[in-house]
Amino acid sequence: MNQAATRDIEAVGEVEEQRVEKVGRGNRRKIWFIALGGVVAIVVILVGIKASQIGTMIKAGKSFAPPPEAVTSAKVEAVRWQASRAAVGTLVAVRAVTVASELPGLVRELGFDSGAVVRRGDILVKLDTSVEEAQLAAAEADATLAKTSVRRARVLREGNSNTPAELEAAEARASQSAANAAVLRATIAKKTIRAPFDGRVAIRQIELGQIVAAGTPIASLQSVSPIHAEFYLPQQALADLKTSMHARLHTDVYPQQSWDGLVTTVNPEVDVATRNVRVRATFPNSDGKLRPGMFANVEVLSPDDRPALIIPATAVIYAPYGDSVYALEEKDKALVARQKFVRLGERRGDLVAVVSGLAAGETIVSSGAFKLHNGSTVMVRNDLAPTAEIAPKPTDDK
Repeated sequence: MNQAATRDIEAVGEVEEQRVEKVGRGNRRKIWFIALGGVVAIVVILVGIKASQIGTMIKAGKSFAPPPEAVTSAKVEAVRWQASRAAVGTLVAVRAVTVASELPGLVRELGFDSGAVVRRGDILVKLDTSVEEAQLAAAEADATLAKTSVRRARVLREGNSNTPAELEAAEARASQSAANAAVLRATIAKKTIRAPFDGRVAIRQIELGQIVAAGTPIASLQSVSPIHAEFYLPQQALADLKTSMHARLHTDVYPQQSWDGLVTTVNPEVDVATRNVRVRATFPNSDGKLRPGMFANVEVLSPDDRPALIIPATAVIYAPYGDSVYALEEKDKALVARQKFVRLGERRGDLVAVVSGLAAGETIVSSGAFKLHNGSTVMVRNDLAPTAEIAPKPTDDK
């Protein structure tokens, strides 16, 4: 085969290879286009499904109505409140002392038991006075002899049988003997310790046969009927605070009982550290239930009363930007809660006074307001409502 034929054959082979290569490149492009189109179709389908789901959720959200919240309700009541100022006080005995021995001695007799009620003049303790009694007998004998000497000296002086100096010496001797006897009687009396006033004695601090020194405490004696309550009020109260104002006392020891008394003392000075004034009120305590040292809640009552709007304290939502309540309004045959901001006044027990923001007769949410927002629909369940009282009393769960 000649060279020309060989070259023709090679040229034909090259042409065929180029044709095959072009066909392969075209097939690969088609495969890529087909794959890309499939991916785009899948993405479009997924986007359509998701858009349909979102649209369905939006439509359901627009038509969804949350169920009404269960709450309790109360009316805004117009009442007349007697103005008062409350404080926490401490009970103080009208008279209180620590009975002590003025002289040293040996305890020979005890006339009281711990916690006993004693009367003024009752013997509490007798110390040993045997030495003083013996000395008193000698002093009284000496005083008797001195009196006899004075009478004799006066008779002699009337007859000018002695000098004036001798009579004066006899009289001085008689006075001295009488004074010595009086000193011994006073010493014996001081060793008989008596109750200085009516009251109740505390725990006894000495025992029979004990040797006590001067000033040794025997027991605390407190007069508890009547009893004082001391407390502090802010200086702003001085404008209205006067003696003889009525006061009321409560204590957690007897939660169902109260005591009525009078303001007896208003301190003439104000504490410079707290700007509060110290006040004392006196209460009857014939049954002795009130004890010195107990704390108590005291109210000073004004003689005048004033109008007030009151609501349960549980209805108030307290917040730094302002206190608010939810008022109930009827809308489209449903009860709707509307938030109203209020300014509060005095609180008593479970109730609080409203200065502004509400009107008498309005219906408000008394409990369950914490789960509401403005415009919430509610369902009133007053069978679950707690009672609100000015003077609440704890219940006994036993």
